[in-house]
Amino acid sequence: MIKSILFPPFLVRVIGSLFSILLVQKISKNLEVSLGAGILILGLWAGYSPSEGFRIIFNRVWSLDSLFLTLVIVGVIWLSSLLSEAGIMKDLVGSLEKRLSKRWLVAALPAVVGLLPMPAGALFSAPLLNDGDSNNEMEPLLKTRINYWFRHIWEYWWPLYPGVLLAVDITGVPVWEFVLVMFPMFFASTGAGYMFLLSKLRRGNAQSSTGTQKAFLPLIVPTLTVILVYSGILVFFPFVSDLNKYLPMALGVVAGIGMLQIQRPLSWEVWKKVLGSKRTVSLAIIVLLARVYGAFIEARLPGGNFLMDQIRSELNEFGIPLLLLVFLIPFISGVTTGITVGYVGASYPVIFRLLGADPGTGVLFSTIVLTHTSGYLGMIFSPIHVCLIVTNEYFKTGLWESLKGLVKPGLFVLGSAVLYASALYLFFPH
Repeated sequence: MIKSILFPPFLVRVIGSLFSILLVQKISKNLEVSLGAGILILGLWAGYSPSEGFRIIFNRVWSLDSLFLTLVIVGVIWLSSLLSEAGIMKDLVGSLEKRLSKRWLVAALPAVVGLLPMPAGALFSAPLLNDGDSNNEMEPLLKTRINYWFRHIWEYWWPLYPGVLLAVDITGVPVWEFVLVMFPMFFASTGAGYMFLLSKLRRGNAQSSTGTQKAFLPLIVPTLTVILVYSGILVFFPFVSDLNKYLPMALGVVAGIGMLQIQRPLSWEVWKKVLGSKRTVSLAIIVLLARVYGAFIEARLPGGNFLMDQIRSELNEFGIPLLLLVFLIPFISGVTTGITVGYVGASYPVIFRLLGADPGTGVLFSTIVLTHTSGYLGMIFSPIHVCLIVTNEYFKTGLWESLKGLVKPGLFVLGSAVLYASALYLFFPH
């Protein structure tokens, strides 16, 4: 009895460590401390010795992936700060203010940035959204929720996202087919965001009396440069990705900074102010801690099994029906990894192996919708999702309070996915 309490199923241990992150953050108001506590609890509860724990931490922190990811994060912070210093963010908001209502303005800003599959991209959009609220009518918590939600509305189908490409590879369906199947979930997510988040804002035009309308396209040239360089490397120089998966994005961010300097040259004094920002160091540490937590999730347990494999076995032993597994496995994978590639890589091979060698089109399409949506929602509600972390850090809000406000839109998306998957199952041969 005592042993079962001290050493419950691994699923319970992982969920317990995630709740500890939320609890410690609520008490300490410090993300670094809360993530460190979550790592410590998970490491000890999973049975790792101190030497094994230090080895996992060392390997993750000093890996090339961590190095280049940190470079990308730092580069994104620098680029967003330089865009602000150059006045482009203010001009971009002013341009959109003349064209959109207040509701759609604050949704469009993170959504535009969301087209760029960069780690912690919500940090890029947060200052834009903040500038969009020129009259300071929005509570910081609402800004956090809107920025976080609309930053990710493309991840169901946008083929630039590595998680989508990995899903295409595992399922074996063509890219265009995956895009068409998942595209309606983009509308479900946007509708949920409007009903439960944007509706809290007053109606009316967003423009202020001092706003100036400027051409939109020149203002997004630095951001487009990042996207084009990143995409061009993936298409024409794929060997660069073979060197490191974050290298193309790092090069894209460097190119975007270079384009900004050409477009609106900044003085050395401005550069020193941006490069020496303490916020950059703090966020880099936070991202590294989130990756260390992920390393413990991905590592082998002292007994030799992988943690996610152990959780899958536990779910099977509990006698959970297949349809529920299609939801639970990706959802848990999304919560514990906090990234699209994580839940796709951890759950898709299992789910689609359970379907058998030749499932019908209706079964295949409906399973793709349920699996991808449940994993997506798990990722959205993950307290180690970097975008959630940096958005809360920017607006000085709490993880728990931010996530509570996303339950209703999340349930709406889930309900839409169930109805849509049922329609696909009935419409196509199975």
